[in-house]
Amino acid sequence: MNAFFQKLRQFFNTKLGFFVLAIGLFWLKTVYAYYTKFNLGVKGSMQTFLLLFNPIPTTVLLLGIAIYMKGRKSYIYLLIIDAITSIWLFANILYYREFSDFLTMTLMKGSSSVGNNLGKSILGIIEPTDFLVFLDLVILILLLAFKVIKVDVRKLNWKIPAIITALSALLFGVNLTLAQADRSGLLTRTFDNNYIVKYLGLNSYVVYDGVKTAKTQAVKANANSSDLKSVKKYIKANYAAPNVEYSGVAKGKNVFIIHLESFQQFLIDYKWDGQEVTPNINKIYHENNTLSFDNFFHQVGQGKTADAELMLETSLFGLPEGSAMVTDGTTNTFQAAPAILGQKGYTSASFHGDVPSFWNRDNTYKSWGYDYFFSSEYYKKKKDYEIGYGMKDKIFLKDSAQYIEQLPQPFYAKMITVTNHYPYLLDKQNQSIEPTDTGDNTVDGYVQTAKYLDQSIGEFMNWLKETGLDKNSMVVFYGDHYGISGNHKEAVAKLFDKKEFDDFDNAQFQKVPFMVHMDGLKGGVNHTYGGEIDVLPTLMNLLGVNDKDYIQFGSDLLSKEHKQIVAFRNGDFVTPEYTKVGSSFYYTKTGKLIKKPTKKQQKILDGISNHVTTELSLSDKVVTGDLLRFFNPKGFEKVDKKDYSYKKSTALKKLKKTKNKNTLIEKSGGSTVDKYKTDAPELKE
Repeated sequence: MNAFFQKLRQFFNTKLGFFVLAIGLFWLKTVYAYYTKFNLGVKGSMQTFLLLFNPIPTTVLLLGIAIYMKGRKSYIYLLIIDAITSIWLFANILYYREFSDFLTMTLMKGSSSVGNNLGKSILGIIEPTDFLVFLDLVILILLLAFKVIKVDVRKLNWKIPAIITALSALLFGVNLTLAQADRSGLLTRTFDNNYIVKYLGLNSYVVYDGVKTAKTQAVKANANSSDLKSVKKYIKANYAAPNVEYSGVAKGKNVFIIHLESFQQFLIDYKWDGQEVTPNINKIYHENNTLSFDNFFHQVGQGKTADAELMLETSLFGLPEGSAMVTDGTTNTFQAAPAILGQKGYTSASFHGDVPSFWNRDNTYKSWGYDYFFSSEYYKKKKDYEIGYGMKDKIFLKDSAQYIEQLPQPFYAKMITVTNHYPYLLDKQNQSIEPTDTGDNTVDGYVQTAKYLDQSIGEFMNWLKETGLDKNSMVVFYGDHYGISGNHKEAVAKLFDKKEFDDFDNAQFQKVPFMVHMDGLKGGVNHTYGGEIDVLPTLMNLLGVNDKDYIQFGSDLLSKEHKQIVAFRNGDFVTPEYTKVGSSFYYTKTGKLIKKPTKKQQKILDGISNHVTTELSLSDKVVTGDLLRFFNPKGFEKVDKKDYSYKKSTALKKLKKTKNKNTLIEKSGGSTVDKYKTDAPELKE
C-alpha cells in the first residue's frame, strides 16, 4: 500500500501528474456544484452519465493550455486558468440561486444598466458553501507552497500537449454525440439554458452562448423587409377578434398602470400572523367593478422586470438571453402603448424612484414614445427615503402626485413600485407584520415588503378617490414576475403547509395578479388563462383602439377566440388542460404526471409545443432583426427619439406650459397634493 502511495506521489510530482490532479479536483467541485447549487432536472441513466462526464472535455482542454508552457510557467498558467473558471462557476451559482438561469454574454454586456443597488442582493444570496468551488485551487496552491508536490521544470515532449488537446476534442465529440442522441436539436431548438449545461457543461455553454450572441448581432445587420412575411402570416392566422361587449368601455379615460414589483398571485387573500398580508389589493381584486384574472402568468426571462415592461408595452416577448430593453431599446423601432395612445391624444409618463439608466429606461422610453420619465432625479432625496432598488413606495407614490396632477388628460401613467424587491429588506419602523417562519431568509421577509406595498397602494387609491380621478380613470394592476424563485421549494412548501413543492407546483406558482379596475366596469374574477403578452391587446380593446394592423403576439384576454396557451420564455407552457415543465407533461387540473400520452394527447401536446416554439421564435426574430423598422401600421407615425427629452429642467418647463390644459390642477382649482395622506414615518415632522 505504501509503495502505491509512493508511486502516486512521484506521479503527482511530474508536470503531467499535477495536471491530472488538477483535472480530478476541478471535476469533483463541478459535479458538487451541479448537484447542490443548480436544479438541472437530470432524469435517467444517460443524463446522469452526461452530467458526470461533461466537465471532463473542457477541463482537459482549458487546463491543457498550461501544458504547452515551459518550466514554472506551466504551473502558474494552470492555476490562473483554474482561478478564472472557478470565478465563472461561482458567479453562475449566485445568479442561478435567484434567477434559475445562467449568465449570458448579453446579460453581462448590459450589467452597467442594472448594476445600481446590487450589492445588498449579492450579499444576501451568498452561502458559505459557495466558496467550496475555490477549494481545489487552495489545495493545489498549498501543495506547491509547502512542497508536498514539487515543481517539475523538465520540458515535456511536444507530442504530449498535442495529444491532450486532441483527446479533449475527441471527448467533447463523444459528449456531443451522446447528448444529441438523447435530445435531438439540442443546439438548435433549445430555449432553456439548463439543457445546455446539463448535457454539455458550463464551459461549453459559454461557447454556445457566445456563438448565439454573435449570430443574433449578424441577424440584425442582414435583416430586410422580406423577413416579416412569416411573422405577418402567423399574426394574421392567430388573430383573436376582441370582445365587442368590452370594446371602448374605457375610451377617453386616464390609464394608470400600477407595476406591482415581484408580486405573486398567492398573496391575494393570503393570511399570516392572523392578518391579511394585502387587504387593500384583496379588496380591489374582489370588487364588482374590477376585472380580475386568477390564471394570469408572468412570462419573463432573464430580463425580469424589463421583460415584463416590454410585453406590457409592445406585446413582444423578452429575449432568451439578457434584456431587450438593454440590448435593443436604444436602437430598435417599436410600436408601443405610449406612442399608440399618444397619437390618440394621450399624454404618457412613466414614474420610477430609481436612476433613469436602470434597465436602459432613459433610452428605451424614447423609443416607446413616452412624453415624460419621472425618475429619481425628480424626487427629494434623503437617506431614509430609499431602500434596495429605489424610493420606498409610500414616499414615491405620494411625491408622484405633484407630477400626475400636472399631466394633461387623458393620460397614460405607469407607476413602478420597488420596495417589494429581493432581498425584501424593510426597516423596523415600516414593518407591520411578522416575517414568516420557514427559516429561509429570502422567503421570510417577503410578506413584510408585500404588506408595505399594499399599504402604499391603499394610500394611492384613496388619493384618486379624494381628487375624483377614480371616476375618469382605468387603473391596471399587474405583477411583473415571481418574488420567490423555484430554488426555495422547501420554504414555499412550508408557506402552504405542504409536504413537498414539485416542478408542477412551481409552474403554477408563476401566477401573478392582473386586474383592471374602473368605475362602472362589469367586473368579476375571470378564469381565462393568459399572460403578460396579452395585456396590450386587452387594454387596447377596452380603450377602443383598433390594433388589428399591429404586430402583437398576445390577444385580448376577454376574446372568445383567445387561445389560452401561456408560453414561458424557456419553451414550457400552461393551458387549462396541460402543463409542460422541461420534458414532462402534467394535467393542469390535477397536477398528475402524464407518463404515457395517448396518440391523441401526443398530437395535441406536439401541436401546443410547436405553437409555443413558433411564437417565441418569431417574436425573437422581430426584436433581434429590428423588423418593425420595415413595418408601418395604418395610421401610426414612426417614433422619432429626438422628439423626447427627460432632462428635469426641460420636463418642468413643458409641464408649466400645459398648466391650463385639462389637468387635475386646473379642474380642482389648485394643487391636490395636500389631499394625499400617508402614514410613512419618514415624512412625519
